[in-house]
Amino acid sequence: MSDRNWADGSVSRRKVLITSGALGAAGLAGCSGQSGDGSDGGDGSGGSGGDGSDGGDGSTSGDGSDDSDSGPSTNLLNAEGSSTVYPISNTGSSYWNSNAPPSDGEYWGANDESSVPGWDALASDGADDMLIADYFASKFGFEATEQRSDPPFPTTVGLSHSGTGCEAVTEGLVDIGNSSGPITAELDWSEEEAQNTVVDNVVGRDGQPVVISSDVADAGVTQLTGDQIRQIYQDEITNWNEIDGVDYDQEIYAIGRAEGSGTDTSFRLNMLGAADASMSGVDTRFGQNQQVAQAVSQNEGAIAYMALAFTSETVIPISIEFDGTLYETSRDAENTIFDSSYPLNRDLHMYTLIEESNPDGGGYDEREAAFVNMFLNEFGQTVFVEGNNYIPLPTSDLESMKEQVSSVATEDLLMP
Repeated sequence: MSDRNWADGSVSRRKVLITSGALGAAGLAGCSGQSGDGSDGGDGSGGSGGDGSDGGDGSTSGDGSDDSDSGPSTNLLNAEGSSTVYPISNTGSSYWNSNAPPSDGEYWGANDESSVPGWDALASDGADDMLIADYFASKFGFEATEQRSDPPFPTTVGLSHSGTGCEAVTEGLVDIGNSSGPITAELDWSEEEAQNTVVDNVVGRDGQPVVISSDVADAGVTQLTGDQIRQIYQDEITNWNEIDGVDYDQEIYAIGRAEGSGTDTSFRLNMLGAADASMSGVDTRFGQNQQVAQAVSQNEGAIAYMALAFTSETVIPISIEFDGTLYETSRDAENTIFDSSYPLNRDLHMYTLIEESNPDGGGYDEREAAFVNMFLNEFGQTVFVEGNNYIPLPTSDLESMKEQVSSVATEDLLMP
């Protein structure tokens, strides 16, 4: 594979960012049953395997194995954290728990009309004869169940925010802490502390957009400069008519994410220069991207920063000029918010706690490695990352992540 980012437009089915409204609505619907502490699994399809209440014998391996075996654990794998990473993680959990066969084109493999990018490589590696979770779990020593909706171990994804997810994984409360900000910023850690405590599994990227309400777009606002956005969030610009060329007398309603969310942390770091930078211009804050999207769509004069997956026809991303370079919302533009050079671009993390009992396996629990590995190939990047309007990893980064996970695998993971 060439060293390129698959989001360069060659395989994308989305040319303009604002066409992602259906995806944002799907993400919102999938999160509607969530509590703030991330205690459940959303819409159920991706939230649990079996009854989702535990990792007991009713929802684990079809071979009847349990934790007393010398092989990998078959307990429930649970994740929690960022609402930005949630669409990726929860869609993956839904696919995993379905344990669908290759003949099910909706979930896995190819159908008569189309082929998901990356499927041919998996098929040549034996995936065309296996159910989806069976295939990925088998590479880490799990026995295939060969039963639809009965994966070798079940998974569940809770919804909160990045800071909570990072705290939960480091305290051993969950297996995976989803975060859209670096754990060093979320927990005020040093790089050394992070490297000695967690494994950083980067599964995709988000070209974090700045969005406006439809009335502001109708008034002719299509782009802002980075300085103007900074001035808005630092209470130096308070009305839209204070921006050059904008004839719209409307007070600005500046929306922010909750402090401690990865989206807020990343925005402060990348836009304002520090994770603790002052944002005195914020009128209100919300804990999750879904709530931000709803507030933007229901209020006049609104501006917000959020994740790509939650934009829509009423939550409209704008182009931003940084130091003379205009980053546009179209994937086909010369410079776009989908580019790695876009200043608000950020990694999306699935942190796992280093298993001290498994130093030769890179610190991974086999369940964690098997699940994370499902995202680290062209198939996973297309279906779970790009499918939720995020940015697939460049090939070099993807292979680096795969090499990290492969240290605990029982089969070779680096396919041609």
